[in-house]
Amino acid sequence: MDPLAAAIEPLIPGLRRYARSWLRDPAMADDVVQDCLERAVGRWRQRRGAEVRPWVYAILHNLLVDHQRQHSRRGTAVPLHLVDDAALGRPADQDVGLHHRDLLRALDALPEEQRTVLLLISVEGLSYGEVAAVVGVPLGTVMSRISRARDRLATLLREGERPRLRSIR
Repeated sequence: MDPLAAAIEPLIPGLRRYARSWLRDPAMADDVVQDCLERAVGRWRQRRGAEVRPWVYAILHNLLVDHQRQHSRRGTAVPLHLVDDAALGRPADQDVGLHHRDLLRALDALPEEQRTVLLLISVEGLSYGEVAAVVGVPLGTVMSRISRARDRLATLLREGERPRLRSIR
């Protein structure tokens, strides 16, 4: 028997156990062990020292770490026939950006006093009384401004949904 085979062959069951316990996928573990054995055979003359076992396990460990890094970057591969059809399609998400843009434009179109109370109440979470103290107006004025701001904002957002068509006569 070749001294190379005599040194490496008894290690194979342990290498497979280690790879399988790391990956939890027997087929992938066997592939990684095969890569390890190919590297060990190809670099047999490059090893240092007489101990073969730690050297081969170090090769396997490095391959497993590399595999884990690649797997975390790439994600899990699933055969296409096992994937639920609903998971293959994603709803369009560009509407979120468009709605956000429309909302910002509508906020900019509000008068400053309405925009101020609307932002302080809805974004910052201040109470009507706190907003009245911040802005320096009576509580009734804050309530009136927030009501007008909400109505105007709703109107502006509804108008944004309608297509603007030109009349041609």
